[in-house]
Amino acid sequence: MKSILEDIKTQNFKQAYLLYGEEAYLKHQYKNKLKNALLPEDDTMNFSRFEGKGTEIPKVIDLAETMPFFADRRVILLENTGFFKNKADALADYMGSLPDYLVLIFVEEEVDKRNRMYKAVQKQGRAVEFARQDEKTLMTWVLGMMKKEGKKITRQDMEDFLEKTGTDMGNISQELEKLLSYTMGRDVITRADIEAVCTTQITNRIFEMIRAVTEKKQRKALDLYQDLLALKEPPMRILFLLARQFNLLLQVKELLAEHCDQATIAKRTGLQSFVVRNYIPMSRQYAAEELKAAVNDCVQMEEDVKTGKISDLLSVELLITKYSRAA
Repeated sequence: MKSILEDIKTQNFKQAYLLYGEEAYLKHQYKNKLKNALLPEDDTMNFSRFEGKGTEIPKVIDLAETMPFFADRRVILLENTGFFKNKADALADYMGSLPDYLVLIFVEEEVDKRNRMYKAVQKQGRAVEFARQDEKTLMTWVLGMMKKEGKKITRQDMEDFLEKTGTDMGNISQELEKLLSYTMGRDVITRADIEAVCTTQITNRIFEMIRAVTEKKQRKALDLYQDLLALKEPPMRILFLLARQFNLLLQVKELLAEHCDQATIAKRTGLQSFVVRNYIPMSRQYAAEELKAAVNDCVQMEEDVKTGKISDLLSVELLITKYSRAA
């Protein structure tokens, strides 16, 4: 990311940029930074955009060979084309002879680093990954935006905010905007404010459902399931996320048995450290064998749904009922 900012600062641009990774918010920000630095905002004659896996390479090359109109550069933006996972040999060949006036900006979620296009961009320009940001980075980013608005928040309430919003920076930005508007006229943001206006992400709702299951609060767990259905969440996705949560609890339990600390567990599982803190007590509610059985039950339920032995709605309800039953 710093390399792109340096190119913009020095106005010394590469001929090809690949922005890839899971963090859509950052990709969007840097895509626009590049575009605005390369061309005036109102220059529509020298800017073109292609999107999707149906993008035709000959059309891209034809446009690339067109001289810019009363300008120094032509910029072509190509988004989610799949060129970095599938064959795009004609474009990979063309990358070796790009016209001096041309800048190509590729934006993708997934890439194969063995792919010819990836190697070609690395040779001709920059391939920059935008991964999910870690806990420390997210906290620093959010605190910076709060400080600009004259707001304060405790670390615990900040962790509660991120636990509720998830780690997607685009979603965090939207929820923070709501929070700042709600607390207008006050300088301290509290947990009550967060609960009042911030929307819990689906994966976190699943987590709350699992928490209710581990605490043997069967009615609450079933009510949360009905809430998810009311939000039009497909039962099979809920089943998948349920299996994932049980599997994460199993991983945490096994790592605790190896005497791993919270930071190590976070690194090994890919969870944020403050999220691990919530998983630890939940994992202690079950024996490892019970969690393995729960994961296997989820897999079996999926198979039973696919073969028509049980409805998708009932499959999740039965799992919740089984594992939230008081001993």
